[in-house]
Amino acid sequence: QVQLVESGGGLVQPGGSLRLSCVVSGRIFRINAMGWYRQAPGEQRELVAAITSGGSTNSADSVKGRFTISRDNAKNTVYLQMNSLKPEDTAVYYCMISCVVGSRLDDYWGQGTQVTVSS
Repeated sequence: QVQLVESGGGLVQPGGSLRLSCVVSGRIFRINAMGWYRQAPGEQRELVAAITSGGSTNSADSVKGRFTISRDNAKNTVYLQMNSLKPEDTAVYYCMISCVVGSRLDDYWGQGTQVTVSS
């Protein structure tokens, strides 16, 4: 059983910062990519940022220069540092990993954490 537990969401004023964390546990042979997605009300889920096992990253144009994804392989944890937050960043943020369990490669998702940017 693979579990992803997210934390760090909340209410923040425009221009503020938050740091999301996602801790992964379970009988995992190898974690490949890790990423953060978000879904605003009435919108489709979208990729925010992703990081490979080697540390290569990519992010959505809307968050470039403001959000930074990182990972600690020893702790099976992925982070999303969010700075200069805007009201349009308001969404439920989901952690996702692509990992090998046994001999099978699968994607797993967290339960989501709410981020609200409002004055």
